[in-house]
Amino acid sequence: MSAKTSLGVTVEVASSLEALQALQGDYEHLQELTGNTLPFALHAWHLCWCRHFLNIHRHIGMQMLIHAVRHDGKCVAIVPLMRTHRFFGPVRITSIDLLGADPGVTEIRVPLVAKGYERRAAKAVYESIVSGGEPHWIQWAGITGDFGGALADQAPLRWQTPLTDYILDLPPRWEDMRAQLKRNIRESIRHGYNSLKREGLHPELRVVQNGPELTAALERFLQLHALRALRDDTVQHPDVFASRAARSFLHEICEQLAPRGLVRVFELRVCGTVVATRIGFVIGKGLYMYYSGYDPAWSRYGVMTTTVVETIKYAIASGLTEINLSPGTDVSKTRWAPRMIQYPQAVQVSPSLVSEMAWEMYRRARANDRQAPLMGLSRLIKRAWV
Repeated sequence: MSAKTSLGVTVEVASSLEALQALQGDYEHLQELTGNTLPFALHAWHLCWCRHFLNIHRHIGMQMLIHAVRHDGKCVAIVPLMRTHRFFGPVRITSIDLLGADPGVTEIRVPLVAKGYERRAAKAVYESIVSGGEPHWIQWAGITGDFGGALADQAPLRWQTPLTDYILDLPPRWEDMRAQLKRNIRESIRHGYNSLKREGLHPELRVVQNGPELTAALERFLQLHALRALRDDTVQHPDVFASRAARSFLHEICEQLAPRGLVRVFELRVCGTVVATRIGFVIGKGLYMYYSGYDPAWSRYGVMTTTVVETIKYAIASGLTEINLSPGTDVSKTRWAPRMIQYPQAVQVSPSLVSEMAWEMYRRARANDRQAPLMGLSRLIKRAWV
């Protein structure tokens, strides 16, 4: 479905897997135009996500609404949205969100917009949404600069806590980076290598990229990721891939991206045993460091820190210019003195009492509000992730 707007652009809405598949060339055009380095904005990611996560809940209906904005026939923006219907008895609540509402599998959600088209794309997409019936609320993510400003012109934005991400700019040599690190992280690095050396052990980094070895490496990752989540004596890390859907998604997206040279599974081995692992995606000149896992029996050796060090060395030797350490403000990221970037997030709530009440219930349920009247809804929202 496509429609001409008064802004001189055309909006096309893909609401099926077939329509989304047909947008592959437009995605690739915008990837190059915008310099995107996030795996979560790739065409393959969105297609695979819809296969595994769309409409997997009985009481919640989802529909993809991928908005492609064109000017003179060329795609200038892709805003990957989804419509969600929640049913509470006879009442149906409708919301719009960026694609990727899952239990942490999609870490960053952003639209792809060519420079200079932010305002027109935002207004055209908003008008397209409300023309199909105004939802009770719209949640936006990654709406920087003029895109967010144009949305605010259409309806009031309620700004939420932005998503904080960390980028490590790489020098030509590891030695140059190490010299710039603070004393505490240098001590952690020394401890990791020396504690192994004292016992006659030597860590080796193995990088798996494709083929049957990739499948086996992903299975090892899932095992170690789950083991890490079981620890209760340190910072808690949930098992993001506990569900069958999440595990199947991980295998498929890696199988899709591996032939293009975009996947890396970094395995730290000691005496032939994988003691720590982390998945990475190489997009352009950047390496996105995805989830990790390790064997708690080796935690006293600081194997996760050593894995990161060896991965940084690999990235530098490969000619990459930056590493995305992924969102989150924990010390495992900030101690590397990375560059911080923020992805603004906001919600637009329709001006009606029902919309206000529905949004407030949803917001409190997502925040794990423990008030008794909301417990049933909280459990439903937790199961649905959206």
